Amino acid sequence: MRASGRRNALAGLAAAAVTVAVAALALDTAFPLPAAKGRDLSRVLLANDGTALRIAITGDDKFRLGASLSDVDSRFVQLLIAYEDRRFAAHPGVDPLAVMRALKQWATSGRVVSGASTLTMQVARLLEPRPRTLRSKGLEMLRALQLEAHLSKREILELYLTLAPYGGNLEGVRAASHAWLGKEPRQLTDAEAALLVVLPQAPSRLRPDRHPALARAARDKVLRQGVKRGVLTEREASLAMRDGVPVARRPFPFHAVHLADRLFAKRPETSVRTPLEASLQIRAETLAAAHAARAGPAAGAAVLVADHRDAMAVRAWIGSPDYLSGPRLGAVDMVRAIRSPGSTLKPFIYGLAFDRALAHPDTRVMDAPRIFGRYAPDNFDRRYRGPVTMAEALRLSLNIPAVAVMHRLGPHRFTHALKAAGVPLSLPPGERPGLAVALGGIGLTLDRLVALYGALGADGRVQPLRLDPDAGGGPPLRLLTAGTAHRVAAILEDAPPPRGAAPARLLAGASRFAAKTGTSFGFRDAWAVGVDGRYVAGVWIGRVDGTPQPGLTGRDDALPLLRAVFGLLPRDPARKLPEPVRPLSEPAPPALRKLGHGFEPDAPRAPELVLDFPPDGVALDLSRGGRFRPLPLRATGGVGPVRWLVNGRPLDKASWHPDGPGAATISALDTLGRSATATVWVE
Repeated sequence: MRASGRRNALAGLAAAAVTVAVAALALDTAFPLPAAKGRDLSRVLLANDGTALRIAITGDDKFRLGASLSDVDSRFVQLLIAYEDRRFAAHPGVDPLAVMRALKQWATSGRVVSGASTLTMQVARLLEPRPRTLRSKGLEMLRALQLEAHLSKREILELYLTLAPYGGNLEGVRAASHAWLGKEPRQLTDAEAALLVVLPQAPSRLRPDRHPALARAARDKVLRQGVKRGVLTEREASLAMRDGVPVARRPFPFHAVHLADRLFAKRPETSVRTPLEASLQIRAETLAAAHAARAGPAAGAAVLVADHRDAMAVRAWIGSPDYLSGPRLGAVDMVRAIRSPGSTLKPFIYGLAFDRALAHPDTRVMDAPRIFGRYAPDNFDRRYRGPVTMAEALRLSLNIPAVAVMHRLGPHRFTHALKAAGVPLSLPPGERPGLAVALGGIGLTLDRLVALYGALGADGRVQPLRLDPDAGGGPPLRLLTAGTAHRVAAILEDAPPPRGAAPARLLAGASRFAAKTGTSFGFRDAWAVGVDGRYVAGVWIGRVDGTPQPGLTGRDDALPLLRAVFGLLPRDPARKLPEPVRPLSEPAPPALRKLGHGFEPDAPRAPELVLDFPPDGVALDLSRGGRFRPLPLRATGGVGPVRWLVNGRPLDKASWHPDGPGAATISALDTLGRSATATVWVE
């Protein structure tokens, strides 16, 4: 009978256990753990060393950063467990001893003295906030048991580190550490760790910027508890208590914002790593803001730096000097905006001509006014140097020689070569490239321009920019031969400095790099791009809305910023550009000694071209009855036929019909490229 009774009892217990298990399983299935909040985290843009450059707000307007145990200082975790839940490792989610202690205190004092909440119960409350009632406490206990059944202790602790409230819109220890201490919680001091342990107990009442005395007293209580539990020594706690508490909340990192917007839209991960250099990015942003301020209250600036020795890894990306500025239209990323590149494509016009044996650095070309069909370009400074070498023409960025070389090379061949190297140029739909491409008559972005200039430091090969630190980058595509790339870079290394500045070769310790500037038509865009043996950098300055800024130039406005950016880069002997195998002074072969006309032996003996009418500086009253009469044009001398231009535009005949009053520049050109000019005022 006894054996039978025991068997019946055991069977009853087993049946009860099965019933409880089935019921628990049914309840667990019917009421799954709420996990959505734990997945809604702030997006973070990280530099190559893990520094947070940009932390974005969540959809529910919180700064909530995911945190693992490896993200926080071990002393913080020890103090947290010692202060909040010293039996965390042993209990199943609810601490029976703490519950008994809380009930006893309640019975003897008639009020709640301690709540007996474990860290697991606090996580349950964070996942499912409820009013503080006995019913809510019971539900928290059930959820805590459920959490312990599904998650490891480490996972529960990491949920707490992610969701703990720290006041305002701060959640999680990483967000709190950034807001109150300005750093990641990997290397907290003892005082800082204790403060972050206690703040979630009363985030509003203990805010250190509003209630510093209360915050300090609560922090010291944690430190004393740490001594009691053996986490700290008396001396460590005493030293920590001498530290103050933060007096203000710090702003969250707000750097590389345009790049963050782009990568957050493309990549799914919460923390997006990049090859950016944190220090360089932050200092370059400061430089861009300062130079944009000098250019005007509505001016924008963009900076891009890449390492062409590391597969064009991007080290700095500044799309505007102030992302939040309305007058500067700061939200527009000018690194990726299509603009006229001015003269910045000239090095590749010459380089492709050198590689195709159409020209040579020592080839002489006539820098004089010239008409190419109906296209009549002019030098930027309206001065002409006569016969110059290709190297001189590129170094001085002369327009007439560049267009002459483009005429020989062909705009279609040039644009096709760039497209084949991964740098397509932008034209209006249906429009074909013309000679104006040489002077910026095309669209290009700063990121593509920087990739293009990387070829001058990478033996003539173009490689796309790399934004993923773990990717190998796209395959390099050949644009120029290595020898030509080195020779073009050597020419640009001696390009003129900004007006009033000394050449870099005369300054001790100054960064040496090859640079080219550009100014678009109407002074809308100022560019400067440079390359050395390791880095390539480009800058743009102008109005985002395209409004002209008279006087804004690449040499005087963009080049100083580029020089300052190169000054931020780490000093490294390997940054020196390779020496050309063949010297720039090498004589051109006989077939390439001259390019174009203007070198005829009798040219010096030809009669001087003189503009007879109108005389220079005259005011002409051509208005009759609200209309303007045509003005006859006359010139003598020179070698005919003579061609006429007004304000750079060619005329069909020796007569000009003004369309309104104002100043006009009238030029006569002969077949030898000589010119005569008069400036008149039409009334």
